[in-house]
Amino acid sequence: MGRTGNTEYVKNRQNLTRSANSYHILDIEIDSNINACSNNICDVSHKEIPLYKYTDIPDFLQGNPYVIHGYRVMLPFSLCLKSIFVWSNESINIWSHLLGFLIFLLLMVYDNLIILPRTGSSFSDYFVVSLGLLCYQVCMLCSVGFHMFCCHSERASRRWLAVDLTGISLGVIGCYLPAVHYAFYCLSVWRDVYFFIITILTVSTIVIQLHRKFFSHGWFRYRILIYVFLAGYGVLPTIHWVYLNGGPQAEIVQLFIPKVMTIYCAGVLALVFYLSKFPERFLPGSFDYIGSSHQWWHIIVVAAFIYWHFAGQEILLYRQSHQCHI
Repeated sequence: MGRTGNTEYVKNRQNLTRSANSYHILDIEIDSNINACSNNICDVSHKEIPLYKYTDIPDFLQGNPYVIHGYRVMLPFSLCLKSIFVWSNESINIWSHLLGFLIFLLLMVYDNLIILPRTGSSFSDYFVVSLGLLCYQVCMLCSVGFHMFCCHSERASRRWLAVDLTGISLGVIGCYLPAVHYAFYCLSVWRDVYFFIITILTVSTIVIQLHRKFFSHGWFRYRILIYVFLAGYGVLPTIHWVYLNGGPQAEIVQLFIPKVMTIYCAGVLALVFYLSKFPERFLPGSFDYIGSSHQWWHIIVVAAFIYWHFAGQEILLYRQSHQCHI
């Protein structure tokens, strides 16, 4: 665990001048002379990366007063990279979605080389499955980027929050793509209508981020409502799908409605953790490094995406083994 820092170091870091040999990517200052191992990025030492208490960190890093220790503050690019190997209160947030990215990358390779050829899938099946998994991967990487670089500076934190939220939008798209494609497999007109609506909703969500107050603390509830609406919209095509297939008693409905309910329950559970700040709210400081609400949010999201991917495989096999009757 890194040594506890003090406010003086934070102030000094905030006042550092920019290097003449640096350039910027997404508001991250990168020294053009950087060389990973020669700058000790490969040497995992805690001495260069002090960890701070909640009372010592800048306002832009505050948000959960019940997580008291383990904050990285105002790190240069090289130390942001290196900090993923230092045990902090962001470690599980970073590694859960970094491993999630690798899982979805491997699933995409496996599906394209083994599963889809074995089932004699069409080009559209390859496209939808691959695009859905790519959305999951981008979602994971956007989250990793935010949690890795949010401690670089206030500007970088805001920029990478925008990247992270865009990734959430793409993750939702990744859930909708296979669901709509296979649910309306025999009704291409409705499939295309819902694809269009979902695309419009997602693009609108991303455009709303351009509002200058979108990332302010005052807009927190609005941000939550926007993403809840984006995810919750899926209830409408689900009801329509049940109706078109003959109602709740239909075989395909009885097979797959429980899976739809499971994925929404997982989403609600993740949101409850995120909003309630449970369990750290009841034992401040006890879940700083392991078991905090945001970590549960991350783990549930990865598990839900994996579950939904395999549910999509099941409905793919069902569609291929049953002819269209509607």
